[in-house]
Amino acid sequence: MRPANTPLQHVDDWDEFVAARYRQGKSEDEFRNYKSDANPTVTEFYRQNHSHQTLDFVLSKKAEYCSLNRGRKSIWEMADYLNTLVDDSDPDTDLTQIEHLLQTAEAIRKDGHPRWFILAGLVHDLGKVLCLYGEPQWAVVGDTFPVGCGYSDQIVFPEFFATNPDSGIPSYQTKYGVYQPHCGLDRVHLSFGHDEYIFQVTQQYLPEEAQYMLRYHSFYAAHRHGAYRHLMNQHDERMFDWVRKFNLYDLYSKGRERPKVQDILPYYQDLVSDFFPDEIAW
Repeated sequence: MRPANTPLQHVDDWDEFVAARYRQGKSEDEFRNYKSDANPTVTEFYRQNHSHQTLDFVLSKKAEYCSLNRGRKSIWEMADYLNTLVDDSDPDTDLTQIEHLLQTAEAIRKDGHPRWFILAGLVHDLGKVLCLYGEPQWAVVGDTFPVGCGYSDQIVFPEFFATNPDSGIPSYQTKYGVYQPHCGLDRVHLSFGHDEYIFQVTQQYLPEEAQYMLRYHSFYAAHRHGAYRHLMNQHDERMFDWVRKFNLYDLYSKGRERPKVQDILPYYQDLVSDFFPDEIAW
């Protein structure tokens, strides 16, 4: 029996839900109708996510993981490690995690984007190794959102915040909460997950545009619905153009033809070696 804190069959179920929610051509009314899109396991996942992602929790996980003290490994070693997340008993997917990453990267490469953009597509989900570190699904995937301030109604399933302990702290439930107007997102704590972790791991190696893509690709309330602009500064606004460009590939690359890994692997091995040393801190 699956543990109570892992309601999804697989962490990629969240990705499939998001892709359905933002299906190209959907009207605003359609993609705000979450319950018609969600299955019970996704709904339960968000109930747990919104109940447990408090400011204290986020700060504790940042202290635990963002010091990058879990050893040094190569990008490819961590991709192989991530492959162990694949559930062989799941009849709905037989793609490895590496193949999922290559699908995104190949879609970006096909459209002629810069090499750093392609590389962001390749590594963007490597932070899901948090599941293999023992973190529950709700601390790894899911739409991200600021903690320590009022919750936007543009966040999926906002009603589930009623059971979050921070909802009972008045100073956390004002418009700005613990932050200042237009302070910049680098001073704002988002719910913890794979976005923040892969940003921390790779930030010294990638250009800032890629850093924004990695750190905020799950911040849908902001880059799809325009929420939390009162916390963003002008630099954030400019950089979010890149986040929105990236998310078109993150959402819609899945389901394309299966990548021919052996044919394209030499290109990606060269690409990774151009930006990263043999081993980096995780």
